[in-house]
Amino acid sequence: MCLAIPARVAELLENDGAVVELGGVRKEISLALVDGVEVGDYVIVHVGYALNRLDPDEAEKTLALFAEIGEGIAPSLLTPHPSPK
Repeated sequence: MCLAIPARVAELLENDGAVVELGGVRKEISLALVDGVEVGDYVIVHVGYALNRLDPDEAEKTLALFAEIGEGIAPSLLTPHPSPK
């Protein structure tokens, strides 16, 4: 399963690069697939590439849903368990 997440562009770098921030985590990504991105924009990020820009209101709604889902997951479900034999 693949997951693309919204992240806010914190810094623009040379050669179509950018630094995005999500929940205090900063990561360098590529903007090669998206034109006209500026600092403060939200982009959908998948495997290190911005796929498109996202409306800020939509990004906030999506991030709020991710946070809600994360709060509803029992910690034991996030811990790897051995496969049954």
